[in-house]
Amino acid sequence: MTVTTQTSIVQETERGIRYGIFAVFVVGLRRRNAGAVVNAVLALAATYLPGIVERRYDVALQPWQRVYTQSAMLTHAVGMLGPYDDTWWWDHLTHTHSATLLGGLVHVAARRRGRDPQPRVVASVLGVGVLWELMEYVIHGVARRLNLEPILLPYGAVDTALDLLFDLLGALLVLAFGDDLLRNLVRSSD
Repeated sequence: MTVTTQTSIVQETERGIRYGIFAVFVVGLRRRNAGAVVNAVLALAATYLPGIVERRYDVALQPWQRVYTQSAMLTHAVGMLGPYDDTWWWDHLTHTHSATLLGGLVHVAARRRGRDPQPRVVASVLGVGVLWELMEYVIHGVARRLNLEPILLPYGAVDTALDLLFDLLGALLVLAFGDDLLRNLVRSSD
């Protein structure tokens, strides 16, 4: 496969992901589902982050890294239309996927600074995971108090514990495979 063909396939895949997220936005509007609409808008904006990171930090992501990053946005947005409620493993998938993205970012930053990524990856992923869970409770509480539809829903203590467990799984996957899979993003300190 030529570089041009591979680039074209990646661009079409990225476009397809964005169209998928836009479809979630439209369905969210039709269903009057504020959570789906807000999450689709944020997810769509986040699909442009790989390009921003490449320009800002003068790195080149592998095609699979771009698609992997953007697909996390799609799975989260689609989840807002029902899979979070209807498919028992969907929340676990999205937490693991998102945790690998955050963990990968922290892993690369630590390696680029010549530091051990292990404690930083675990602390960052679990710290952000706890903050996310708290934010779900706060958003839900404020929305109920204002008689609005909440854009995020907490599902109880067991769900929160499982979310953090799958966040940890994502962090551990980064620690196990990060050096090999993220090597292209770590510059040598010459």
